[in-house]
Amino acid sequence: MITSVTNDTVKYVEKLKKKASFRREEGAFVVEGIRMIREVPEQRRRMLFLTEAAMERYPELEGWCSRTELVSEQVLRKLSDTETPQGMLAVVAMAVDGVRKPAEADKAPLYLVLDGVQDPGNVGTIIRTAEAVGASGVLLSRTSADPYSPKVVRSTMGTIFRVPIHIEEDLPAALRKLKQQGVAVFGTHLSGTDFYQADLTGPLAFLIGNEGNGLTPEVAAEAEHLLRIPMEGSVESLNAAVSCSVVAYEAYRQRRA
Repeated sequence: MITSVTNDTVKYVEKLKKKASFRREEGAFVVEGIRMIREVPEQRRRMLFLTEAAMERYPELEGWCSRTELVSEQVLRKLSDTETPQGMLAVVAMAVDGVRKPAEADKAPLYLVLDGVQDPGNVGTIIRTAEAVGASGVLLSRTSADPYSPKVVRSTMGTIFRVPIHIEEDLPAALRKLKQQGVAVFGTHLSGTDFYQADLTGPLAFLIGNEGNGLTPEVAAEAEHLLRIPMEGSVESLNAAVSCSVVAYEAYRQRRA
């Protein structure tokens, strides 16, 4: 049993938990709780950490991966990112396939593109929405919240393992490449046309901007169509995840119809 919080393995997991650059370097991230751990595909399992109580409660986790470490309650609390740890966490590998290209996806792929969306809850909710509407993938600018941070991972409720995700170093260049492949790029803007009037049945990418400042000028310039979500009263804008869900589900509705 690992009982020391200064153990090298404990330090390794802590660094994964706290540093996005280290997660990228290692190609790994941390998940917590029985629900998330049950979602992890077998080929992406690296390490499992359990307290004695958790091992007794969930005997099915025996043999979950090739490396299982028994840890003290104190060590588990040190590693955990939650106020009430469930007695287990795991190190898992990031997916390496990235976002599916249009030729590999459906005839009308749908991408959700995040430009500087910084709230972890918003990023996690958008990833969940992506799976719900059958999106081909989520693209994120480097200035967006890291999709593999503990808070984002928790808020995805397991969809982090099923939705293709790609962090773009040059988001405008990635959008230009999508347009070359026949994908129409849509941005939301107060001066845009009513999005309920738009044809959203073809290959498309929705741009979702920063919570406070919206889309950066460089990314907004790549939008071929500007859409406006109609709103009553004095409301000027919606939460980033809410806006994304509204437009993504209209595309979903049109495609089903």
